[in-house]
Amino acid sequence: MADHYEVLGVSREATTDEIKKAYRRLARELHPDVNPGEEASERFKLVTHAYDVLSDPDQRARYDMGGDQGGFGGAAGFGGFNDIFETFFGGGGGGGRSGRPRSRRERGQDALVRVTLDLGDVVFGVHRDIEVDTAVLCDTCEGSCCQPGTSPVTCDICHGSGHVQRQVRSLLGNVVTNAPCNVCQGYGTTIPYPCATCQGQGRVRSRRTVSLDIPAGVENGLRLQLPGSGEVGPAGGPNGDLYLEVTVNSHDVFSREGDDLLATLEVSMSDAILGTTTSIESLDGKVDLEIRPGVQSGDVLTIKGRGITPLRGTNRGDLRVGVHVVTPTRLGSKERALIEDFAKRTHAPSPKLAEFHQGLFAKLRDRFRG
Repeated sequence: MADHYEVLGVSREATTDEIKKAYRRLARELHPDVNPGEEASERFKLVTHAYDVLSDPDQRARYDMGGDQGGFGGAAGFGGFNDIFETFFGGGGGGGRSGRPRSRRERGQDALVRVTLDLGDVVFGVHRDIEVDTAVLCDTCEGSCCQPGTSPVTCDICHGSGHVQRQVRSLLGNVVTNAPCNVCQGYGTTIPYPCATCQGQGRVRSRRTVSLDIPAGVENGLRLQLPGSGEVGPAGGPNGDLYLEVTVNSHDVFSREGDDLLATLEVSMSDAILGTTTSIESLDGKVDLEIRPGVQSGDVLTIKGRGITPLRGTNRGDLRVGVHVVTPTRLGSKERALIEDFAKRTHAPSPKLAEFHQGLFAKLRDRFRG
């Protein structure tokens, strides 16, 4: 077995302070968190064992006389680990590296609220007042968790540290560990007179109103984050966040593609031939639309600036209207004669094959995307 004095790098006449100083220096160098690896780990065990023996006056005396080599089974076994934790973490081992009691104040949970909008709300943005069932600060104790006029008291068991030391017997001997205090649950204080309103939680469930300005341009399924509008934390801790999930109802006439609005306009055959000006009802109100002579089914007419305002922008998209020329299916004899005369005079070409389209809407879709 290696000589304990050589392991620590001190002379046999070294004082207790010199031994402790040498041990702390080596512990910093060889601790697994700082110097990982099997070799460093083995040296770390030797250094710790050597310190356990030489730091105890009785064991050191027996060791100097060539007696008990200070095995791991003694009552002081692994006592050096307490010094390691003190060296690195400022307190005894176990129960958290900070060595400080837990705080009753914790951040509150996030909350999710779903809101349903119409397409018009998406175009212009909308203000909504939403009822939210969530945790709010207790008005009686204002987050202190105590009855008015009382306050928490220091725990008699852990004396405010939030942790207690326990000796655990193992195969390696008695190991001293730190664990959260069972009486105060690690807080370091107890509440002898908890608030009757919130049962000592510092918060209660309540329904509150949240005012929201939902911007234009939101999309179906989008989540908006409102920092600090979620649940208040235990003991009056900071609020979590509120997330707003948007659902957009479908519209009977208009649909959305990016920042543009799409619609289909049915045009009579005569208006398609001669052209006309009509007034259509948009989400902004009525707007005039010119139909040029000879317009074809599938042509797209664009009305600038009547679409949706982008979520992060100012210039609105367009309203794009696909034309559908309606061919009459029932003609009187006079109307039929007029159409036949028209066909003769215009020398209309015979029907011929052209590119196949899956109906008008497929053609409109191609035009819209083009």
